[in-house]
Amino acid sequence: MRTPPVQATNRLLSRVCLIAGLSLSSAMVFAMPQVGQPAPDFTVVDSQGKQHQLKDFAGKTVVLEWTNDQCPFVVKHYSGNMQALQGEFTAKADQVWLSVISSAPGKQGHVSGAKADELTQSRNAKPTAVVFDESGVVGKAYDAKTTPHMYVIDKNGVLQYMGGIDSIPTAKVEDIAKATPYFANAMRAVLAGTAVNPAVTKPYGCSIKY
Repeated sequence: MRTPPVQATNRLLSRVCLIAGLSLSSAMVFAMPQVGQPAPDFTVVDSQGKQHQLKDFAGKTVVLEWTNDQCPFVVKHYSGNMQALQGEFTAKADQVWLSVISSAPGKQGHVSGAKADELTQSRNAKPTAVVFDESGVVGKAYDAKTTPHMYVIDKNGVLQYMGGIDSIPTAKVEDIAKATPYFANAMRAVLAGTAVNPAVTKPYGCSIKY
């Protein structure tokens, strides 16, 4: 028995709508941050229990640094390089550095607020704040993949750089001096009001433990 034309058409339309809906949902789930576009908003709590939102930093240049203290690539840069960058890029009141921990509870790199503060002190680190993203919502909104993974957001809330801290993807401290400092170059360009080039690079490090 043949399906009446009207029923067949309705079924076809239903399938088209379902596919379109799934495509739209997928696009929303996998939407990636874009350089030159507004940075994804976020709400996070720091190691002191204080809440921060991106909009709180309007008029300021913001660095986001994804971190995991047990990652060898993070250890490499916390041999002094990361601290020097933090010192340089938090020297003025209109510059903010957030170290972001997206490690889920029970996974490598997840720490308490007290432990985060202890690490900051013992390593002589100088971020504006260490913030927690235990659910991974912020990391996934930024498509953060590794520790470290670096982002620069300008004073207008526009994403200007995302990618690696430098050009040599090893865990060797001696390679820092040989590498092209992608992130530092990008941050200095943003502060100087000049174009960032390259604005997107490939990050390297340990996978984020979502």
